[in-house]
Amino acid sequence: MSHLGALVFGLEGASSPEEGVTVPVNPYLGGMSEELCLLTVHAHPDDESSKGAGTVAKYHSEGARCVLVTCTGGEEGDVLNPAMNRPEVVEDLPAIRARELQRAASIIGYDEVVMLGYRDSGMPGSEANARPESFAQAPLDEATARLVAVVRRVKPQVMAIYPGYQTTYPHPDHIKAHEVGLAAFNAAGDPEAFPEAGPEWQPEKLYYMLWSKRRMFALAEKFIELGLEQPWGEERIKRMKEAPQEEVTTVVDVAPWARVREAALLAHETQVDPNSPFWFGLPADVADALGHYDEYHLAHNFTASRPPEDDLFAGIRERATL
Repeated sequence: MSHLGALVFGLEGASSPEEGVTVPVNPYLGGMSEELCLLTVHAHPDDESSKGAGTVAKYHSEGARCVLVTCTGGEEGDVLNPAMNRPEVVEDLPAIRARELQRAASIIGYDEVVMLGYRDSGMPGSEANARPESFAQAPLDEATARLVAVVRRVKPQVMAIYPGYQTTYPHPDHIKAHEVGLAAFNAAGDPEAFPEAGPEWQPEKLYYMLWSKRRMFALAEKFIELGLEQPWGEERIKRMKEAPQEEVTTVVDVAPWARVREAALLAHETQVDPNSPFWFGLPADVADALGHYDEYHLAHNFTASRPPEDDLFAGIRERATL
């Protein structure tokens, strides 16, 4: 793969600022695209289904173009579904996970999947983590250049990446996905940065995808209340209580697309056990009563929109033509 290379799959399937509101100025902010476009950056196949799937399904149904960047192939993932834990599956896991990703992305409503081209880094201290082709070992400029090339070609107004605080699950690929996503957002609009990646394009908003403590504790309390198996151990709950987290600024109601998320998760047959208490432990009516929503932190914003928000395209869609 070349310095800027990335494997791409096609899938079928504004107003003036309010008075008194100061909009941050970016000298590289370009013109408005004719269509709304959301670009999300994930570390492994299946992450796109567990984080923000409802949001993507919602915007795709409204006509926005949705593009997924997956940084690694998930080669180090274990087979977590006992029904799929067979020798022929384990031997062919990278190819199987690639097929699962395509199915899940199509279910969610992604219009395009881009593989950034790195190998799964595994967990800290593992042999995979030290491999030169792993995402964790990739030079930051190299990985950023690959993502900048995607951003400049796709021209999203909105990007969504992982948060900066990842103390409860410090996977090297998740940490690197945040670093590369943030660097690409900052560099994509700068004509002097990575000129070989194409003409500059500056996204207007950058969000961090969150699972807030409030939401996690509400779920945990409901399991206890119903006398169900608790999917998180005491140590995980303790870490969650103590861990810092970005503020939730934006909450997107995805109730009409809740089943899309479930179907996309189940498309990852090797990674998601349909009997998992973590994903499917609550009865559907109880889960529905708790609400289905995706949470975000607005990290960078060059529009007049101000939190709290319920729309990632707030401050943008008024100027676009779907």
